[in-house]
Amino acid sequence: MSTFSYWVEAARLRTLPLSLSGIIVASALAAYNDVFNWSIFILAICTTISFQILSNFANDYGDGVKGTDNEDRIGPERALQSGKITEKAMLKGIKINIVISIILSFGLIVAAFGSSHLLYTLVFFILGLASIYAAMKYTMGSNAYGYRGLGDVFVFLFFGLLSVIGGYFLYSKQIDSITFLPACTLGFLSTAVLNLNNMRDIASDKKANKNTLVVKLGSVKAKKYHYFLILSAMVLSLLFVVLYYNSIFNLIFLIAFVPLFIHLKKVQNNTEPVHLDPELKKVALSTFLLAILFAIGYIL
Repeated sequence: MSTFSYWVEAARLRTLPLSLSGIIVASALAAYNDVFNWSIFILAICTTISFQILSNFANDYGDGVKGTDNEDRIGPERALQSGKITEKAMLKGIKINIVISIILSFGLIVAAFGSSHLLYTLVFFILGLASIYAAMKYTMGSNAYGYRGLGDVFVFLFFGLLSVIGGYFLYSKQIDSITFLPACTLGFLSTAVLNLNNMRDIASDKKANKNTLVVKLGSVKAKKYHYFLILSAMVLSLLFVVLYYNSIFNLIFLIAFVPLFIHLKKVQNNTEPVHLDPELKKVALSTFLLAILFAIGYIL
């Protein structure tokens, strides 16, 4: 394989649909309220992709240098773990990605606010820097929050609240109550993906002193927590339809409930963490499907 293909692997492109779900929902709500803008949408998509790739590089580097990614890990082999990319090269890649993320964030902010909303510009530039910091500090550094059981909180905040409420604000220049339930829905589903990942890796994480919430809760309670996350997302999305129903097309996103219910049944019957690995993709893609169908349902 070429060096380029190693970097593509390290970027973990399969994680991108989940990260884009919030922007898709925020943009659909913007279109629903007639404030959609194509320039903001394209730049928001590019910025989100940059943040996600930065997070993937940083996680690869952080877990790699700490030795968390080793032969005990169940998931796909990481770049540093395999030796395909060196620590020095990965660190350089992270720095380049930070620059790209800052440039894209600046372009997005200018497209959204121009020169007429200086306070909003400042606030979102700080939020952009916070997103970069959060992407890196999940596993990097001596005080990485992912090693202290705080990953779930940050995923809910950034993949749910900031992605949807913040994304909608870029279009509308205001916080709207219409965004709260979808933001929490995607926040819960995104957190469920992380929880599933940590349920799969509970043994290796314990051994590496990576004290995720799953490690702290234990396998039995982590399963119950997982049910809570996904079922809460379903309930909140249904509540949104009740409050904002205007067409039968609004219900099309219910199709995404089918693979989620099947997933919950598999988690309930699971006794071997290794068998949870395929479920990660299912939940991530089900979340993306829900976001797409939600958008279609409220744009039609």
